[in-house]
Order: sequence, then structure tokens, then C-alpha cells
Amino acid sequence: MFRFGVSQFTTMPWDFERDVKEYAALGVEAIEVCEEKLAEGRATEQLALVGQSGLSISSVQPEARTIFPSRTQPEPKEPEDRAARFRRTVERFGGFAEGVPFVCNTGPPLGGNIREVVEATVREGRALAEHALEYGASVALEPLSPVLMNVESAIWTLEQAMQIVVAVDHPSFGICLDFWNIWQNPDVADQILACGDRVLVVHVSDWRPPRSLEDRHVVGKGEIPLADLIRATQESGYRGAYTLEIFSRDVPDSLWEPDGLAAVITDSRNGLKRAFRQAGEPLQ
Repeated sequence: MFRFGVSQFTTMPWDFERDVKEYAALGVEAIEVCEEKLAEGRATEQLALVGQSGLSISSVQPEARTIFPSRTQPEPKEPEDRAARFRRTVERFGGFAEGVPFVCNTGPPLGGNIREVVEATVREGRALAEHALEYGASVALEPLSPVLMNVESAIWTLEQAMQIVVAVDHPSFGICLDFWNIWQNPDVADQILACGDRVLVVHVSDWRPPRSLEDRHVVGKGEIPLADLIRATQESGYRGAYTLEIFSRDVPDSLWEPDGLAAVITDSRNGLKRAFRQAGEPLQ
């Protein structure tokens, strides 16, 4: 009932091999692979290391995951080219892609044209889901916080994301549920329940008023009502990993200090366990 994962975004100062080694030593059960940490020509070797270390792949963050160019992923420019790059990412994982959701975002609306972005996301999302299915994989659309509106995203609520999922209408296309991004949505527990079996990925961290576009907190040390969100997520039927995803850039007390990352992971796991208990959910 409780499976703890860590996204490689959380440990940006470490390389791929150190991520796998440290996660396994810390009792982490699943890893979200960030494609940017894979070395050219060594991806197969590195991905094999994951299974050899006893970890499972909970999800993948492609290098180009937004349908439209964003602040962090400006190239290529055209949605069709970006979708082609996304497909190559799935192909790069090959046999390691089976059962794995690949995360995508809409990207920001150029000139405020949200309709254009939504329509393109539906069109390209359907094609991406069909391609992912060939590898036994899936695509998970992540609505982002209003903090990132017009920077990384054209949608900012879980309800908007589900409207796209419904429009795509493909069994391999669902939701990446990031508590940091959606916890302030109106009626958020009901919105999570409305997702049903479309929740493919869950990210956890905690909220303090951000001081940059990448400023998240250790689980259990912020303002997010984690127990309520966990309860709704479990009731929706989700039984996958709860994956720690912390960004900590452009802040004076960054959690990305290499020597402090093990404590960030351990403290977050303990915070998540407390929230599970408060939600009345079993840990085993």
C-alpha cells in the first residue's frame, strides 16, 4: 500500500549512478528517471543498473516533455518536432519502457492562446499515447501550479487536465498528479476522485511560499494537507509509488546541497509515512 519513490530531479547534484546507489541504500523502492541524466551511448547500461539495484522505474521525465516550448525546454520550437522528440525518448527506453508512464506538460500559450495549446495537446497526446502503447508504456499529463502559468503550462487545474484526458480518449493517456501543483485547486479532493483510474503518477513535496520558480520543501514541513490528498488518491484506486520531486534552485538555502540530499530523502519519507497514518492508510 505504501511505495516510496524519488525523482532524479530531487537529487540534481548527483549523477545517474550515484542516484541509483544512494536510493537503494536509503531504502527507496522506485525511481523517476530524468532523461537528461542518461549519458549518450550508455542509456541501456544505466537503465539496467536500476533493476540490478532492486529499484523499479515509477515514471520518466523526457528531456522535451512540453508540447509547446517552455522556459526550461525551449527547443525544438514546433509541437510536431517536440512530439517526435518525445517519441524518440520512449524508443530510447525500449524494453525498459514497459509499464512506465512518461510525463508530459502542455507548455505555455504563445500570446495567451490557450485554446491552441489545448487543441495541440489533445492531437499530439493521442498520437503519443498510441506510440507509447506499442512499448507497453503510457503518457501522463501534469497540470502545473498557477506559479508556472505562461512559463511552463497553459493549464493550472486538475479539472482542466482531465478535460484533455477525456478528449484524448486513449487508455494509455492519463494524469500525473503532483500535490505541490494542485493542492490549492478548489474542491481538490473531489477532483482527485473524479480522475479515477486515470492517475498514473503521483509526485509529493511540500509548499512554502516560493521564492523562485523552483522552490519546494521537505514533505511534512509545509502547508499542503497531505493526509487529505493521500486519502482521496487512495480512494481513486491509485496503488503506485508516491515519488518525491523537489526543486530547489535560485534560493539561498537550497535543498540541493549534495551532502544534505540523503537527509532530504529520509526526512521526506518519514513525513510521507506520518501523512499516510493520518489518512488512515496502511503502510504495508
